[in-house]
Amino acid sequence: MIATNAGVRFNHVSIPAKDFDASETFYREVLGCERIAAPNFGFPVCWLRLGDVQLHLQKVGPDAGVLTYQHFAVTAEDFVSVYRALLDRDAFEQGTRYADVWLLPSGELQMFARDPSGNLFEINHPDASRVDLSAFVRAPRRLSDEVAQAPQHAGATLFL
Repeated sequence: MIATNAGVRFNHVSIPAKDFDASETFYREVLGCERIAAPNFGFPVCWLRLGDVQLHLQKVGPDAGVLTYQHFAVTAEDFVSVYRALLDRDAFEQGTRYADVWLLPSGELQMFARDPSGNLFEINHPDASRVDLSAFVRAPRRLSDEVAQAPQHAGATLFL
């Protein structure tokens, strides 16, 4: 077993992409990713820099996969700008709980969106009091108004 904090941290997340150009453009314009060099694995990949980690896109066929709720999450300091970029691209999933911006009991914000290949990802902000909540089409849903929070949930936070 590896000791806690023994220099282990996330390096990259790899997700499927039906169209590299559409996916790269989406992540570049929404999250500010930058394409970086990738080795030749003998199959198509596209590597993107996302802060100090990487997002790897792996080419899949146009009919690949069924939508799932597996996801990765990023932090966005300018949460409203990312929200607007996603809204402009109609990237929010409609008709599910993932269509809305959520205010967590900790005061953090979270929202979910789908990229051009249908991958779900989450965008978080550590402090809703620093965000103009009137910028959203609908007010954020308060998790504590919809689901009872027991004492063991009191210290839950997305940010360690």
